[in-house]
Amino acid sequence: MLIRRTLEEIASVADRVTSYFYALVFTRHPELRDMFPAAMDTQRDRLLKALLTAAEHIDDPGTLTPYLRRLGTGHRKYGTQPAHYPVVGEALIGALARYATATWGAEAEAAWVRAYTAISQTMIDAAAEDERTSPAWWHAEVVSHELRTQDIAVLTVRPDQPYPFLAGQYTSLETPWWPRVWRHYSFASAPRADGLLSFHVKAVPAGWVSNALVRHARPGDVLRLGPPAGSMVVDHSTDNGMLCLGGGTGIAPIKALIEDVAEHGERRPVEVFFGARSDGDLYDKDTLLGLQRSHPWLSVRPVVGEGLAGQLPQAVGEHGPWSSYDAFVSGPPAMIRSGVDELRRIGIPQDRIRYDAVGELVGAAG
Repeated sequence: MLIRRTLEEIASVADRVTSYFYALVFTRHPELRDMFPAAMDTQRDRLLKALLTAAEHIDDPGTLTPYLRRLGTGHRKYGTQPAHYPVVGEALIGALARYATATWGAEAEAAWVRAYTAISQTMIDAAAEDERTSPAWWHAEVVSHELRTQDIAVLTVRPDQPYPFLAGQYTSLETPWWPRVWRHYSFASAPRADGLLSFHVKAVPAGWVSNALVRHARPGDVLRLGPPAGSMVVDHSTDNGMLCLGGGTGIAPIKALIEDVAEHGERRPVEVFFGARSDGDLYDKDTLLGLQRSHPWLSVRPVVGEGLAGQLPQAVGEHGPWSSYDAFVSGPPAMIRSGVDELRRIGIPQDRIRYDAVGELVGAAG
């Protein structure tokens, strides 16, 4: 396939392709520079990477279409308009022509134009449809900020208008300290009657948004939220047991799933493995153990150890059997990968393992 051959050729020079792509966008249309963060290194390759990923899956509409629709609706928060898509398309073709010299020609260019036309139209249509029912973003005022450890804070915010989401999903969040820099955070509770939303945030080295939220955010500060996304949600049409692996702040959406099951009055078994590097990092252990005392169908097992990506999945494998369970995995990327591998190894089918690896095809936009 011409598109795949082009992608293979530019793989070794991806950084140069990215730089040239943005140079074309900004020199031809300098007015678009304001739509991007002041320091481009934070999410410099995100737009191009999303487009290349989409092109790679152009022959798999079942996977690609939902991904593109999330991209299209998610890009509304950046101020993206239909007129911007041809600009990006021209820069994409220009960058590929510059660096895919061995595979580029009239046929390759025609294939990429066709692919990009289909990709951009799906995104434009999804954004237009979403605009009829939802804002591009929500303002949300911080109403409480609780420091659980030196590096982990629990933030509760009040959106300025109703924010519909499902337990287990996540959103993209922008702070006033780093305009146009968005990061993903999972909702730490099921939808609440008072409309408040909670997030668990860990300050990571060089993490602009996470450090701002943990170190600087205070009640009264106003954040911006993008639309909800994610497929790690409970299927209430089944009574399958639920096996949940949460590493670090990845326990936040797991806690939301537990609340969701409780609110639906279900009594399916829910088995939770909560992993952290030290006992002090099990910052939400007391909350989870309190839920366990209230709900006899819930079992919580803390797992402590430096090698979280190895020890948490290993702990799951020592119990069971789990083959009849639906599985949910949330945490650092390495832990998700090892967790999914272990769950498949012990007999849980891939289609019953739910996780959201943000930044991959299964993730959301922005």
